[in-house]
Amino acid sequence: MFVHVETQGNTLYERVGGAPFFFTLVDRFYAGVEQDPPLRRLYPEDLGPPRRHLALFLIQYWGGPDTYSQERGHPRLRMRHFRFRIGQSEREAWLRHMRAAVESSGASVADATALIDYFESAATSLLDQPPRAIT
Repeated sequence: MFVHVETQGNTLYERVGGAPFFFTLVDRFYAGVEQDPPLRRLYPEDLGPPRRHLALFLIQYWGGPDTYSQERGHPRLRMRHFRFRIGQSEREAWLRHMRAAVESSGASVADATALIDYFESAATSLLDQPPRAIT
């Protein structure tokens, strides 16, 4: 479980400009996923719903409206991803696209660092495959 506590007077959600920032971030991320066949196969054919879910989750997590929880209940990140085989290569591919999305977002260095730190931690928490043996 992740507990996020803002220490600044306004939330990251407010500092980056609200919901449009997160929808654009998620669009950039999914543009990378769409071009990454090994990662793309983990997603449903229609990327619309997961795209929206991720944006709403991030909006809520970073201090915006709780639309995600109103529509989907508790985030239950591990439970929602349990059906996927997520190993180190999937984690790295996911992070590569998310880092690129954050780096091109225009967020301040401090906010971009907070986002990337969260994404790295969350991606690690979803690993459910043992490391591959080196042969």
